[in-house]
Parts: sequence; C-alpha cells; structure tokens
Amino acid sequence: MADYLVRAMAFDGQVRAYAVQSTDTVEEARRRQDTWATTSAALGRTLTISAMMGAMLKGDDKITLKVEGDGPAGAIIADANSKGEVRGYIKNPHVDFDLNDQGKLDVARAVGTSGTLSVVKDLGMKDHFTGQVPLISGEISEDFTYYFANSEQVPSAVGAGVLVDTDYSILASGGFIVQMMPGADEETTSQIEKRLSDMPAISSLVRDGKTPEEILYTVLGEENVQILDSMPVQFKCHCSRERVEVAISSLGDDEIQRMIDEDQGAEAKCHFCNEDYQFDVEQLKELQSNAAE
Repeated sequence: MADYLVRAMAFDGQVRAYAVQSTDTVEEARRRQDTWATTSAALGRTLTISAMMGAMLKGDDKITLKVEGDGPAGAIIADANSKGEVRGYIKNPHVDFDLNDQGKLDVARAVGTSGTLSVVKDLGMKDHFTGQVPLISGEISEDFTYYFANSEQVPSAVGAGVLVDTDYSILASGGFIVQMMPGADEETTSQIEKRLSDMPAISSLVRDGKTPEEILYTVLGEENVQILDSMPVQFKCHCSRERVEVAISSLGDDEIQRMIDEDQGAEAKCHFCNEDYQFDVEQLKELQSNAAE
C-alpha cells in the first residue's frame, strides 16, 4: 500500500485529526541518507510528523522542522508542503545504540534530551512564522506535543513510530496528530486520553496493516470520526542540476575562476537526497560565460 495521509474531524467538530502511513517515504530517506537503525527512527518520526504538519498548510505554503539536540546524531531537518511532499536529513546518520529499557530504539539517546525544536512556516508573506520550544524528551513525538501546546496554544497528542528490520530497511512507519478545538469538553478529552493510554505502539498498528483511517478509529473510536479527505505522501526533493547551476553562476566570475584554476571542477551535494552534481572545467567556463552576459 502506497503512503498516504487522511484528514478528519471527530466528536462533532471538537477534534481535528490527521494520520499517515509513511513506510515508503521513510525507507526512501533511509536509503538516501544511509541511516542506521536508531537514526532511521529519529529521522523517520520527524518526517512523519512533518508530512502531517504540511497537510495543515494551504496552497504553496511550506514548513521546515528542525530538531537540535545535544546527542551524537546532531540536527534533524525536515520540510514539507501541502501536497504531501516531504524531505529531510540527519547530520550524523551513522549513530546506533542497543535498545533502551523499554526494548525500543533509543532515539532520545541519539537525539539528546537538551536542545531546541524549531518550526518555520513559509506562508508566502514577507515574514515567516517561527516557533521554538526546548526539547523535553528527545523522543520526537513528545517534543512536538509540547510544541503545539506551548508555541501554538493547541492541546494536541502527537504519535509517530518507526519499525526497523534486521537489514536496516523500514518495516513500518506512521503517525497521528489529534488536536482539541476551542470549546472541546472535558468528557471528550478524557475519552481520548483513555484510548491513547490503551492503544498499541503506532508502528505496530502500521505493521499489522492498519490504514490511516483505522489508526484514527483506534485513537478516537470509529463512531466518532468523520474522514474529510486523503492525499498521497512521498519523499520528494526539490534540488536539480539547474538550481545548482544558478547557484554557481551567482558566485560571480572570480569565484568560478578559482574553481577552475584550483579545483579543476566543482562538486555540489544535496543534504536532503544526497544527489551529487559534478561540473568539469568546460561546464564551469560555460556557466562563467553565461553569468557574464
């Protein structure tokens, strides 16, 4: 089943909810970044949440998430748009540990428990919306739950999970975001909290074949959920050779000449997809000539 996301309302408009299956998306990121098990989980959780936060946007709006902890994995960057396109990378992909006390991948140890979580929304206006909160656990889902409550003042429950196979490939990945709308009553909140405390791990639900719709039924109760729409989700990078050519041309004649004289060429690699762009001397001279026109 290809990755996709659903948007829903629940409890007669008291709750807004999103759920996503992101297995293929996270596997593509793992393959491109060559992440190990623990960093696959950290990056995968961030990508999964970014897909759902992207679905909260409209038109050409974009969102960038940055998790900067004090752990050895380094910063995690992910961005998404309203079309279900996501991409991301982790600074140090080759970090792995034994399972933690709960028998799960030790994401908090890789990410770190001290640092910041930042969200930047490009809404097509002059100024971007930026929100930042301290990390509270390094487990990613709890940190985004804290972000929504404190930066956007929206009481939320965020869940994201990744199961990694013995060959490091992604066995299952998915997530949900449940948000209480203004005026939601305490009975609804208590019911959701009870369901959340009783539900299995989100990655286990995906592994067992549960769809995004069924994930929301598990969290909220099928009788309470109204599915609004769905859309495909995929890893998609927006880099291209043409964009790199524009960037090189913008460096100016002197810098391009230095590349020719000292390096006999140029190389650019995209952080997100690891695509490698090579330029030989003749290609640099052509860019130099075009820039001079």
